[in-house]
Amino acid sequence: MSREELHIGIVGAGDFAAFAIQAFLNVPDVRVVAVTDIRADAAEKMSGQYHLKICADLQELVASDHVDLIYISTPPYLHYKQSEMALLAGKHVICEKPAALKTNEAAALAALAKSRDLLYVVNLMQRYNPLFEMVNAIIREKIIGNFVHGFFENYASDEKLNTDHWFWRESMSGGIFIEHGVHFFDLFSGWLGDGKVANALQLQRSVDDRIVDRVQAAVRYRNGVVNFYHGFNQPGILDRQEMRLQFEYGEITLYEWIPVKLKLYGLIEKNKTEKLQEIMGSNSIAHLHNLLGENQKPAGRFNKIPFEDLITMEYKSRSGKKNMYQQMLTSMLSDQLAWLNDRHHIRIIDDSHAIRSLHMAEEANRLAQNCND
Repeated sequence: MSREELHIGIVGAGDFAAFAIQAFLNVPDVRVVAVTDIRADAAEKMSGQYHLKICADLQELVASDHVDLIYISTPPYLHYKQSEMALLAGKHVICEKPAALKTNEAAALAALAKSRDLLYVVNLMQRYNPLFEMVNAIIREKIIGNFVHGFFENYASDEKLNTDHWFWRESMSGGIFIEHGVHFFDLFSGWLGDGKVANALQLQRSVDDRIVDRVQAAVRYRNGVVNFYHGFNQPGILDRQEMRLQFEYGEITLYEWIPVKLKLYGLIEKNKTEKLQEIMGSNSIAHLHNLLGENQKPAGRFNKIPFEDLITMEYKSRSGKKNMYQQMLTSMLSDQLAWLNDRHHIRIIDDSHAIRSLHMAEEANRLAQNCND
């Protein structure tokens, strides 16, 4: 970069962009300097709060010599063209998910950035959650054996999504799998490796058949399958999310769409108890269950299971969901900034994650639509 500080320009002055700015400003040597939005009042509000220059449009923003990186927080149908314009102007890009509405567009953006030695990444920030690496370590160490099955259930609110909202229009959002599902396709791929969508379906509202408010997909991984369900049809007070990974000797359950709580239940071998405690840390609580007599030899999958304890272990982050989210955004930007300063730095997320997760979402969308035909 040509200066010691990273200067960020914002595209889309909505509530989430304002939330992201607070996280970005926690990173040393980062300044947010400019904003553009088709809604003049939104740009003025953000400008007043953070002392930003208001640009009339994206063209003016990307032409500014005072901006190094463009952060895009607009509806999905705008992401491809806006990212392309920023990259062609020589600016680094961090874009909210999804990268685009089509996988080939995301791949084209990644290739363009690489050809110009520019940063291009989509904010798949779930991998920056400390619970992501905690689950990764449990899988890597085979604490409760091999993975066999999982589910992800998202019962989301639609209270702020009126019938005219762009979220319901596939030409603007890409549909639920593309607009929302990419986060969780990427999350599970981080744990289980690349998956292949086996089948999918979508359900429409009876009151308005134009609106698809529930989708479901089954994704096959090397050792098992995960069922993904997203529903946007709840009152806000009932909004909740849960995901579970079942293994040969137990299961892991995570709660909330930004997971802040993890529960492990299973049989633990004698030589793995200390390793589990090391992974889950001092902020965890263990409950031993004396349900197994000395002469009992539990078995599964035609094998005896060696064990020391039947255990429930719980971890809850001391950060609330909002604080955790902000920490994840701060970590994401810090990771990308480290790469800008040293191209040998290996990032937790890069452009490949955006492409792979969008490919899975696009395939789920295709299968769901074919199922309805």
